[in-house]
Order: sequence, then structure tokens, then C-alpha cells
Amino acid sequence: MAFVDFEGIRLHYHLSGENSLPALVLSNSLGADLSMWQRQLAALAPRFRILRYDTRGHGQSLASGDSFTIEDLSRDVLRLLDALDMERASFCGISMGGAVGQWLGIHAGGRLERLVLANTAAKIGVAEVWDARIDLVLRQGLTPVIPGTLERWFTPAFHAAHPDVIRATAAMIENTNVPAYAACCAALRDADFRPELARIATPTLVIAGSLDPVTTPEDGRLLADTIPGSHYVQLPAAHLSNIEADDGFNAALLDFLSA
Repeated sequence: MAFVDFEGIRLHYHLSGENSLPALVLSNSLGADLSMWQRQLAALAPRFRILRYDTRGHGQSLASGDSFTIEDLSRDVLRLLDALDMERASFCGISMGGAVGQWLGIHAGGRLERLVLANTAAKIGVAEVWDARIDLVLRQGLTPVIPGTLERWFTPAFHAAHPDVIRATAAMIENTNVPAYAACCAALRDADFRPELARIATPTLVIAGSLDPVTTPEDGRLLADTIPGSHYVQLPAAHLSNIEADDGFNAALLDFLSA
């Protein structure tokens, strides 16, 4: 296991691939960890030096305090790149990771080769829903939110066909640090990139799930229509399209990153 420490934060990461290969960062969703990218590794490994990491408070990463912003999470990525002597990298983030990707595209585009925003939105959800979830998890922990999360993340057909994935995903969510999860909810509640999306100059791919109830195809099209020169791909999946529609996701990713 590998870690980078700074300012009370400990980030767990996994770096694989030859130094000569172009670098690609994979950033997880709220309540997930770096294992969520397992279905991408075989497809990406021959072409990329892959950097996966656990967002602070997720997986094996630690966080001090109980309040931070999407900017804080994004600067974690820059610190991690600095610690690993990576001047530039492509970045693929899903859901919350896509919010991090938007901040990086707006404020640190010089560090990015290409940007992939998957199952995300310029503004995710509404304050009332986030506030209710924050209150619930701080009072009762993550167990009450797991069933609803799994319903939003995967379609009923995927639930029926892959109960092993559903069980593993539930365990992954439950392993998340509760105060950090709540802080990430608040960070997403407060983030709104709509006024600044047009500033993203990095070549960008937007991936949406046709059955995603969280960040809808309309959210994805808003990103693609606003970010200059961006590309849009829609996959037959709910919120975690990299898992539910992994073949299509991998093909879109490789086609875009290799262009």
C-alpha cells in the first residue's frame, strides 16, 4: 500500500504501469474507493500509467476535520501529482470525481492532457436533499442510505444479474468514514460549476448513463454543450456506468484518450 501525507490528510493510492506511458488519474464517486475501477484496468493497462486513489475519508485515505470543499478535494489531486513527480496527466472522474474534474479543468487545466467527466453534473442535486442525507448519516451512520444508493447506482436488471457486485458495493459504501462522507455531501451541495464551464479548454469527454436518475443525460448534455469542443457519449446504464456498462465505457475512454 502507498500513501502520501500532507496537512493532516493521508491519501491512499495505487500506481501501475511503465513510467514511459502517459499518466491517467481515476477518481471515485461519493462512498466508493479505488476498487470501483477494477473493470477498467485490463483495458487501460497496456496504454497508460494508471493512478487510482481514495478520496479523503474514503477507502484507506484519512481526513482531519469534518468540513471541506470540492476545491480541497481537487487540490488533493494536484498534491498527489506533485508528490509523484507527474507534471501532467489525463483525468477521469465519475460522479463526485467528475466534480473534481470540473474544478481541475477550470482552475488547473495546464496540468491536464485530457479530461473525462462521467455520470456527473455541473450542479448535482439540491440543497434540501443533501442536507437531509447529511443529517441522517451523522445521526445513524451510512447503513440507512445504502439501499437507496444502490438503487440509484445500478438498474434493477443489473441487481438481478450481479448480486455479488451489489454486495461488494454495499460493503464499500459502509467502509466510508461517516464525517468525511457528510463533508463530501456538503461539498457537492455547495458546488456549482455552471457559470465557469465554458472556461474549460482541455479536450473533454462527457459520459452519461441513459438510465441515471442522479446525474441525468440532460445534465451530461449541459456539460457537453457548454464545454467548448467536448464530446458526448451515452451508455445504457444507471449512475455507475463504468461498472454496469464497462465494455462501452472502456471503449469510449480508450477511443477518446488515444485520439
